[in-house]
Amino acid sequence: MLAAVILSGGASRRMGTPKALLPYRGGTFVEHLLRVTDHPRIGWRRVALGGDAGAIVAGTEFRADEIIINEDWEDGQLSSIQAGVRSLPEGTDGLLLCLIDHPLISRELVGALVERFYESGKAIVLPFYKGRRGHPVIFAARLYEELLSAPLETGARAVVWAHREEVCEMETNEEGCVLNLNDPDALAKARERN
Repeated sequence: MLAAVILSGGASRRMGTPKALLPYRGGTFVEHLLRVTDHPRIGWRRVALGGDAGAIVAGTEFRADEIIINEDWEDGQLSSIQAGVRSLPEGTDGLLLCLIDHPLISRELVGALVERFYESGKAIVLPFYKGRRGHPVIFAARLYEELLSAPLETGARAVVWAHREEVCEMETNEEGCVLNLNDPDALAKARERN
């Protein structure tokens, strides 16, 4: 079984409001990501919160085991990944890493990535849209220690670079996997497309 970790630990300064609570398809970004990661082979889901934790918890119905508060969120995204890894039970096959500012993904994309992970045997599986790597990314459990010891400056990219031969790029026609909605302009452009 896999775990899904949704990273929502930043302070959303550029957006001006917590990204997790932005409206999308009858819910919010975080609710959408929780919905699309509801998969038979994903046994655990975690949402790593930091700077906006109070507002996000107040504005969302989470199960108690879905929330991780990353006290080190100001250290950047890697600190939330590490908090997510540390929160996982023994025996997971890997983790599906979702970013709160890449919410425009579907249940179908998540399902295809999960299937490819188990079929390929690769350590890292990610979507590939028109020559660009996107999110979410699956890391096999054998990479957890490397994620926990990765340098803050390069974060999880350092682990991807160290395992170039073990990366499976899965072609997709979902542009959402490469759309980074981290400010109001990016959000407005994405809403025009949809």
